[in-house]
Amino acid sequence: MSASQIDPSQFRQLLGRFATGVTILTTKTAEARPLGMTANSLSSVSLRPPLILVCVDREAEMHDVIVQAPEFVVNVLASPQEALARRFSDKHEDRFDGVGYHLSPEGLILLDGVLAHVVCERQATYPAGDHTIVVGRVVGGATNEAHPLLFYRGGYAALG
Repeated sequence: MSASQIDPSQFRQLLGRFATGVTILTTKTAEARPLGMTANSLSSVSLRPPLILVCVDREAEMHDVIVQAPEFVVNVLASPQEALARRFSDKHEDRFDGVGYHLSPEGLILLDGVLAHVVCERQATYPAGDHTIVVGRVVGGATNEAHPLLFYRGGYAALG
């Protein structure tokens, strides 16, 4: 079987065996409306300069905003935040309604109770299939102590 014959369900099964952390990307629209989405496609790219990448589905509400936004935040979720991950991955009129967050001095959205805030300046974007790879230069952030929320085999999990 060649790689071109792998169907989407088999692809999901294969990659589902790779446990990933769970994040919520946050930014604002040009009209200053907060936007956020759950993402587990985060990777370190470079130490010098400090670069990360995230992949955003071209059909996601946030896609057109994040590929134009000068800055965004990657909020790394802690194990008790599964409900938050689900909220930001589903269709929801106002995902931020009732969600604890505060603004950085620069006006960026920082979710409360997360393991880390990774503050990025958008460096580059690259088309990749049905997604866009967004490269961010890490310009700041903060960490907290807790266990991470993980995504494995199509569901959420935590470290034991």
